Amino acid sequence: MQLKTYCLIFTIIGLEVFFVTLILRPNIIESRIWFMVEKKNTNPGDWHLNLKPLNKLKFLSPYGSDWTFGRNSCSCRILNSGMVTYDFNKFNIENDDEMAIKNRRRLQYEQHKKRNESPAKKVIIAQSNSPLSYPTHGVEVKPLYSILIPGLAVHGIGGENNTVKLTATQGVFNTIVETSDGVVDGSGEKELTITSSNLAIINSILKHVTYTSKKYQITSTDLVSFQFEEYTAEFAILIRVPPMIRLFDPGPDNSINSLVTIVTKTFLRYHKLRILINSIRTFYPEIMIIIADDSDVPEKIEGPNIQQYIMPFAKGWFAGRNLAVSQVTTKYLLWVDEDFEFTKETKLEKLVEVLEKTNLDLVGAPVNGHQFTFKLWYEEGDDEGDCVFSQHGAFHPLDGFPGCIVTSIVVNFFLAKTEKIWRVGFDPRFARVAHTEFFIDGIGSMLVGYCNNVRVGHQKKGVADKDLAEVEKKYAAFRRLNRNEFQNRLDMTYFKNRLKCYTRNRV
Repeated sequence: MQLKTYCLIFTIIGLEVFFVTLILRPNIIESRIWFMVEKKNTNPGDWHLNLKPLNKLKFLSPYGSDWTFGRNSCSCRILNSGMVTYDFNKFNIENDDEMAIKNRRRLQYEQHKKRNESPAKKVIIAQSNSPLSYPTHGVEVKPLYSILIPGLAVHGIGGENNTVKLTATQGVFNTIVETSDGVVDGSGEKELTITSSNLAIINSILKHVTYTSKKYQITSTDLVSFQFEEYTAEFAILIRVPPMIRLFDPGPDNSINSLVTIVTKTFLRYHKLRILINSIRTFYPEIMIIIADDSDVPEKIEGPNIQQYIMPFAKGWFAGRNLAVSQVTTKYLLWVDEDFEFTKETKLEKLVEVLEKTNLDLVGAPVNGHQFTFKLWYEEGDDEGDCVFSQHGAFHPLDGFPGCIVTSIVVNFFLAKTEKIWRVGFDPRFARVAHTEFFIDGIGSMLVGYCNNVRVGHQKKGVADKDLAEVEKKYAAFRRLNRNEFQNRLDMTYFKNRLKCYTRNRV
C-alpha cells in the first residue's frame, strides 16, 4: 500500500515538473519531440530527395547560364541576349566531301588522345575506414628510372595469413630488402604479392618497394592498384621527362632594352609604320624593333636596332606574326600594330612588372583609351566536337595589381613571354583577318591579363595625300573577307580546334 502511494506521489510530481517545464521552456520540449521524430527517419533508405530545378542552379554556372552537370555533350546555345553562334558543321563544300572531312578529323582526334590523354584523369574514390595508407598525389618517375613508392602501409589486426598485392599497368615492382622464401612473389613483374602472418613484416617490406618504368615515354601515367583483404585502393604514378628549362639572360643592367623586343607586321602602309617607329624612339631610343613585311614593293626601313624581314607578297597576317616573333631573343615581346603610336602613357616597365611578379603569360592594355577584354569558356562535346563561348569582361581582378584583371582575349597591344608565344604560335592559314583564333589556340596553356594603367595611341584614320589615300584603299581591300573566305575561316577552326560551334557577343 505504501509502495503504491509513493508511486502515485512521484507520478504527480513528475507531471507537475513536465507541465511547468512546458510552460516555462516550451522550445526544449519542441526540440526533443522534433529530435525523436527525425531520429525515426535516419535510415538512408527512408529518404527521397528531389533535385532542385535547373533554373535554381544557375549560380553553379561560371557564366550565369544553365549548369552543365550531367550533360554528356556541350550544346551550341546562346548564353544571353546579344550573342551569336557560329555553327562549324555547316561546310562551304560539296556534300560528298563533308563525310570525308569528318572522318579525317575523327582519326586525327583519336591520335591526339593517344598522345595527350592521361589515365590520371580517372576519378578515384577512397573507401571509408580503409586500413590502407598510400600516396594520393605527387609520385613521379622518369622513363626507365626507378623510385621507392612512399607511404605504403596496412593497418589493423592481422590474420594468420595476410596478403598484400600491388598491380601496375606499365611498370614493374621490386624490393630492396632481403626476405624469406615465399614472402615476396612477383619481383620484376607488374604484380607483386607480399604474404606474412605478421603485419609489421609486411609494412617493413612495403617501405622498401620500388617501381620501375619499363618504356621510354615523354609523358604518361600508370595507375597502381593496392589491395589488402577486401580493400582496394588506386593511386597514380606520373612518368615523364621533365621539360628542359629555357632561360633568357636579362643582361647585367636588367634594362628594358635587354628584356623587351617590339614586334610588328606591316603591309603597304609604310607611312603608318614610320610614325610608329618615331614614337617608339621618342620614349625607347635603343629598344629592338622587328618588322615582318609582305608588301608588294618593299621599302627599306633604316635605323639602329631595327630588323626588317621581307616575305612573299600578301603572305598573310599570322604568317608575318610568326616570322617576327621567331626572331625575338629577349624574355618578353611587345606586339603592336603598325598604326599604333607611343605616348607618355606607354610605360612598358609597368607591364614588365606584372609579368615578372605574377604567373600571367600575356598582359594587354588599352589602345587609345578603349577597353577590350573577353573571357572564353570551353566545354567538352561529343563526336560532333566541342564548344567555345565568349563574353565581355574578366574572370576576376589580378591580385596585387589594382586596375588589372584576368581574362582571355585582349587587343593587339600586349606584352607576352616570348617562349609562351612560340608554343602557342599563330596559324599561318589565317592570312587576312584573325585575332580570336590565336587566343582560342591558347586555351588551357596561356594565362591572359589586362591592365588599364598603360596605354598606347592609335593613329588617325584617313590621309590628305592622294597617293597615300590610294595605298589605304588598296590595304582595305585586302582586309575585307568575302563570304567564301569567311566560311573557309570557320572550316579551318572546325577541323583544327575540333569545335562544333563558337558563341560570342555581337560586335
